[in-house]
Amino acid sequence: QVQLVESGGGLVQAGGSLRLSCVASANIFSSNYMGWYRQAPGKQRELVAAISTGGRINYADSVKGRFTISRDNGKSTVYLQMNSLKPEDTAVYYCAADSSYAAIVADRAGYWGQGTQVTVSS
Repeated sequence: QVQLVESGGGLVQAGGSLRLSCVASANIFSSNYMGWYRQAPGKQRELVAAISTGGRINYADSVKGRFTISRDNGKSTVYLQMNSLKPEDTAVYYCAADSSYAAIVADRAGYWGQGTQVTVSS
């Protein structure tokens, strides 16, 4: 059974930073691509960042230069370092995993975490 557990969300002022973590079941982490999505109230879920097993990375234009995705294979964990946060970054952030990178970037991942709330105050 695949499990993805996010943590690290919270309330932060604009300009601040947060680091999200997603621990995955070890049996799937090493062979799956990982991604972070977010969904704000009343909006569609959107890809924030994705990382392949080989380190290929994609970012949404809205977070380029501010967010960094990384993975620690030894800890079966993917991180999302978020700097210079803006109120428009407020959303529930979800970790996703799939054996297909195309599925990750196309919002068709097979595995999802429960989400963690990020709130950025102005």
